[in-house]
Amino acid sequence: DNFDLLKKLNYIGIDNLFFINETELIEIINSNKLVERYSVFKKYPSSLKIDIIKTEFLANVKIGSEFFFLGSNGKLIKSNNVDKNLPFIFGKFNNKDFFYLKKIITENYFEFNEIKNFFYLKSGRWNIETYSGLTIKLPKNDIEESLNLLTNILNKFELEKITSIDLRQKNQIIVDEQ
Repeated sequence: DNFDLLKKLNYIGIDNLFFINETELIEIINSNKLVERYSVFKKYPSSLKIDIIKTEFLANVKIGSEFFFLGSNGKLIKSNNVDKNLPFIFGKFNNKDFFYLKKIITENYFEFNEIKNFFYLKSGRWNIETYSGLTIKLPKNDIEESLNLLTNILNKFELEKITSIDLRQKNQIIVDEQ
């Protein structure tokens, strides 16, 4: 990918910094799905310095028969393999919804690496499966309120015995134990 990006940048033929087509330069950099963010510095009289930060892979996604990584930049990056250290996302999800859920979870409740799978359901809600075997069924709305309730439950019960916590109904919790 680095080689392809360099090849594309060389193609625009930067002979003089005053004649650089900035729009074309930005399009070339943004076309690479591995780019999280970047900065471009003109070093007069004759060179450009481009600093690129690579996106962080957040999850594995399978669409049809193809595998992708979901990057922290919101882009799907085609892959030939699966990273077993990343959770899987199942279902046709909206990136915005996933990033909202991830933000709530990582700021207050779980370490992201504790999550094995995310399941996005047609109803627009999420189920989460942890590596410890716990399945959490979240409601479509009021996710943060439900996760606050979950935290209180997890502090009061023996976690080893709980296999599923259903938070879909407002003011109601269903806990399944082994």
